[in-house]
Amino acid sequence: MLNFKHYSIARHYTVMSTHSAQAVLADPAQQRVIELFDALAPNPGMTQSSLEGVKLLRANRPMPRIPVMYEPSIVIVCQGRKRGFLGDQVFQYDAQQYLVLSVPLPFECETEASPETPFLGISVRVDLTMVADLLMALNETQGAAQNEPVGIYSTPLDPALSNAVQRLLEALASPLDARILAPGVVREICYRVLTGEQGDAIRAALTHQNHFGRIAKALRRIHADYHGDLDVDTLAAEAGMSLAVFHAQFKAVTATSPMQYVKTTRLHHARVLMVQDGLNAGAAAARVGYESASQFSREFKRLFGLSPVDEVKRMRSVHEAPRVEKPAPRYVTAV
Repeated sequence: MLNFKHYSIARHYTVMSTHSAQAVLADPAQQRVIELFDALAPNPGMTQSSLEGVKLLRANRPMPRIPVMYEPSIVIVCQGRKRGFLGDQVFQYDAQQYLVLSVPLPFECETEASPETPFLGISVRVDLTMVADLLMALNETQGAAQNEPVGIYSTPLDPALSNAVQRLLEALASPLDARILAPGVVREICYRVLTGEQGDAIRAALTHQNHFGRIAKALRRIHADYHGDLDVDTLAAEAGMSLAVFHAQFKAVTATSPMQYVKTTRLHHARVLMVQDGLNAGAAAARVGYESASQFSREFKRLFGLSPVDEVKRMRSVHEAPRVEKPAPRYVTAV
């Protein structure tokens, strides 16, 4: 195994929770990753790291199948298992795999986890400016995509990418390293994905050279203006497609129709406004473009299976309890 430099971390903090104690059965690299997660993200839910665009994900118990929407990102699973459902497709991604979402997609997701073996994952936002810069450097070595890319897929981690993931966690464990070294490791992770077996999807989403790229452009337009007046004719025209072709290609990428996607995007954003910003249902509905609060409540319950009030309670219970209270180590930047 590779030997990784240990930064100045208090020795008492390396003996963590029960699952960390059991990690002695794992290989040293996996054990180290679990120790770092215990320090950087001890509580369930999403922890924003000190580096913009990098989030640490943790679940200490099973999570039922629920609607989610991820921004374009690379999700690396370090422990546990998730299953994603997009239309009739099922994606399973577990330890030593990564999931690439080249476009913002609403889908359903369930999580396998337990207090002894929590789900641990890292989400790295796909920075299109960084990707464009990498593509310019790769232009002479990368040919055209062999097949029409897809919006979501899972792939086994190769040794080089696995190595970069651990070095990213090591860098995040030190404020100075997080500021100086971590951005370069994130760039390396994006490079590894772009040059990997599934790099075509991110490339196509940016270049607009095929149907997938044009739909990706339309999806970014929707997310930039989801609260405004959006219609299919305008979206199709901006994508340079006929209405029939736009409908067909849009559904091929997202497993839904354009206007249903717009509605789902608005509802997901409204949920975030209620959970994170404390808005009530009426205010959130107006903020995302609904004129009728009753229509908003009906469509919200149809998507999430609960009323807005009950869904907010559920989300807060998921992310707030039970929490593990530990003294913050000196190397973790407050978030």
